[in-house]
Amino acid sequence: MPTTDFNQESTTSQSNSTNAIINEKKEHLYKILVIGELGAGKTSIIKRYVHQFFSQHYRATIGVDFALKVLNWDPQTIIRLQLWDIAGQERFGNMTRVYYKEAVGAFIVFDVTRNATLDAVIKWKQDLDSKVQLCDGSPIPCVLLANKCDQPKEGVVNFPNKIDEYCKDKNFAGWFETSAKENVNIEEATKFLVNKILQNDQILKGGSAQDQLDSDKLILDESSMSSKKLCTC
Repeated sequence: MPTTDFNQESTTSQSNSTNAIINEKKEHLYKILVIGELGAGKTSIIKRYVHQFFSQHYRATIGVDFALKVLNWDPQTIIRLQLWDIAGQERFGNMTRVYYKEAVGAFIVFDVTRNATLDAVIKWKQDLDSKVQLCDGSPIPCVLLANKCDQPKEGVVNFPNKIDEYCKDKNFAGWFETSAKENVNIEEATKFLVNKILQNDQILKGGSAQDQLDSDKLILDESSMSSKKLCTC
């Protein structure tokens, strides 16, 4: 019966190869920028997200710093996020072009207790769009974070419908109220941005129609969270 044994061995080998392919995980490395005015809470947001830690006593970031977060996105996918913390005083300088290079997504952070930090958001957005694009020339997805929402709010941020309009007008992917201190919406905002990045990956790499439908469903699921304050533009 040698022929039968050979066939069994061949079938087992093919089965093992198939299982190896199925079990092989895809890995993605994504660079995400965290920018905004000095004191808006960028470092606090990153520390909370990456280390589940909050302190009232952070020193101002000098230049640029970054942290790494590894996500087991699904059984087949590992995502490594490089979160680049760009110092507020670095805004609009020549070095920002170097810092922004190869980024595929961004958060712009403002402080809800200081309306001037929201006024500066548009300059950050314009600087971002002028210095980094996706490989097809389109802007990288950017999410606006209204940080320190555990404190009394100042100005237009008290009117979510106006922030909705602002996001649509300025081409933000969406917005969240966040609090690094109370750990509000930081994971949700990051998941939303990563979904946008994955969607862009599929489009730029010529993903199938079904892939696109699945990605759109992820975005829809994320944007339908009624308990979160979010604008999907």
